[in-house]
Order: sequence, then C-alpha cells, then structure tokens
Amino acid sequence: MRKIICFFVAIFIITSSTVCYGAAVETNAKSVILIENSTGEVLYEDNADEPLPIASVTKIMTMLLIMEELDNGTIELDTMVPVSENAMSYGGSTMFLEAGEELSVNDMLKGIAVASANDGCVAMAEFLTGSEAAFIEKMNDKAKELGMTNTHFENTNGLDNENHYSSARDVSIMSKELMKHEKIFDYTTIWTDSLRDGKFELANTNKLIRFYDGANGLKTGSTSMALCCISAAAKRDNMQLTAVVLGAPTSDERFKSARNLLDYGFANYSINLLASKSDEIERVPVEKGVQQDVGVSTEEDCTALFKRGEGEGITRDITYNESIVAPINKGDILGTIKFMSGNECVKECKLVANEDVAKKGLGVIIKDFFLSILGDIL
Repeated sequence: MRKIICFFVAIFIITSSTVCYGAAVETNAKSVILIENSTGEVLYEDNADEPLPIASVTKIMTMLLIMEELDNGTIELDTMVPVSENAMSYGGSTMFLEAGEELSVNDMLKGIAVASANDGCVAMAEFLTGSEAAFIEKMNDKAKELGMTNTHFENTNGLDNENHYSSARDVSIMSKELMKHEKIFDYTTIWTDSLRDGKFELANTNKLIRFYDGANGLKTGSTSMALCCISAAAKRDNMQLTAVVLGAPTSDERFKSARNLLDYGFANYSINLLASKSDEIERVPVEKGVQQDVGVSTEEDCTALFKRGEGEGITRDITYNESIVAPINKGDILGTIKFMSGNECVKECKLVANEDVAKKGLGVIIKDFFLSILGDIL
C-alpha cells in the first residue's frame, strides 16, 4: 500500500511541476503574444496579427519617440515643456495640466508612464514637433520603420478612433524597441509617486509592477472599443519577456492573461550567455603589426534562447578574415564565431579587435630584418 501511495505522489509532483511546451496558455482575450526580447523569438501567440484598437498601449510609441529625442540630446530630462490650451483640453486619464503651465520632461514622462496622461502626451507631441499632427506622422513613420504592418495611429494617446489600431505582434515590436532605451524603466517601474511638490499623486495603472515578480513595465490601456489591454514586461535571470494582451473583457482578465503568459515563458525557457563581450576569446596573429597578435572578443554579448533543460554541449566554430593585417583599430571586425548544437547553429556573432595595433614603420621593419639574419647566423 505504501508503495502505491508513493507512486501516485511521485506522479503528482512530476505532472504538477512540468509545463508542456506545446500546451495552450489560458488567456481570455481577443489577441495575445509572448516574446523573448533579446532574440525576438515568439514563445506563444494566438490571433496575434488581427488589427485591433489598443487604447493607451498607444503611449508606448509616444514614449519611444520621446526617449529617442532624449538619447540623441535634443532634449534633457530637466527641459521644461509648456502646456497649450489644446493639450489641457484632453480628458480621460490626465495629469491635470493647466494652459500656460510648464513641467519638465521628467515629470511629463512620469505622468504618461504611470498615470497614462492623455494631456501629457499631447503636450510632449506639440513641444517636440510643433503640433500633434506632425508627431502622429512621426509615430506612423516609426511604425513602418519597425515593420509594424498592421498598425495605424490617429492620435498620441489611444483614445477611440476607428482608424487607430495595431496588433499584438506589432505592439510587441514597439515594446521591445522602447525597452532598448533602458532609462524608460525608471518610469515604468514606478508604483506610486507625485508631481508638483507632492500636490498630485501618481499610482501606476499596471498592477503587475507591485504584484508580479520581475515586472518592469510596460503599459496598460482600456476604452469601450479596445476593452482591456496591456503590454506586460518582466525580467528574471537575464531573460526579458513581453506579453501583449488585447481585448480582454475585464481588467482582472487582462492581468490574469498576462501573468499566465509570463509564467509560461519563465517556466519553459531560459537565456544562456554563450560569450560575454567583456571576455577575450583568444589572441590571433597579426601581419605587419608592432605586436604579433591581437585579442578578440564578441561584438556584443552573445545569448541564445533554450527550452529548459536544453543548451548543453554547445561547441564553437571560429572563422577569421583571410588576412589580419595592421593597422587594426579597436572594434574592427576580424571574423565570426558560431555556437553549434550538433549540426545546428544556435547563434552567430561577430568577432572584433580588443585593442589598436599600429603598423610597423620602416625602421622597425629594417631592425626586424637584421635581427632575423643575426638569429640565423647565431
């Protein structure tokens, strides 16, 4: 009897702790997708290409264009942004801007990312491009640039409009692009904060930020047309996942679907660091250089996505350019490295020089020539 009990307990443990890779994820929404950011690989999808209203998830594109302006130095976080009558007129989710008021870019980003401020989006759009219409044109241009084929923007904030739509796949694309600007996490991970010296309280509309392990973004949205939507981001063990849920019937179903998608990803997949860009792979000979060899490393951290329990026994296949001749500048591409699982290449990365190597001058060449003769004589 004891053996029978132990047998069934063992079966229960095994089945309850294992998630089948091909199993359907429980979601209640019109469209969902789950991606791993560093590879862009889709881990799960259901009706991911249907154009749908996305409500305030739109603000991901608005924030992306703001972050690009910050990164290229056009604006700074302490740059002051004026508020127009037009921006003040927007209702729905707001940060209660007043015409003639000025807030910093930093505060505007807080209002947009945390409180989903429609008025803040318009104020930033007008400030950056002169008009909301010009900014919307930039949003659509950026969508095309990113390959978002089922997207069209009619406003900066996601208010209902029949010609304003995107798809779960397209939302995952712009979400991944936004998260390349890591400063955005300073805003999307805020749970509560305030503006105007504490006079206006902010509370994040994304409840996963507080209640889901590793959550670091990204944006919620809900309108009568779009229902409840979210682009939910979370990072664990160096793996960044993005789960997009569009058209959930309730807010709770939105968050539940996002949690289930993220749980599925973390339970079944992992990111393996195959080579760090800070580590030297090896040293290779250099022709006509003042030194005989140069250290090489990968141009970037090389990572690959594996199902849990896989990714062992990876081998390297390194190929260099036909000739490596000085002068060499740090960062020059000298070859490639392939990481192989059996006969399958799971990742290919560029190999670059870790240092400068100057070309030998005529005097050094003559000196080396005579030293070689003397060496032969001796």
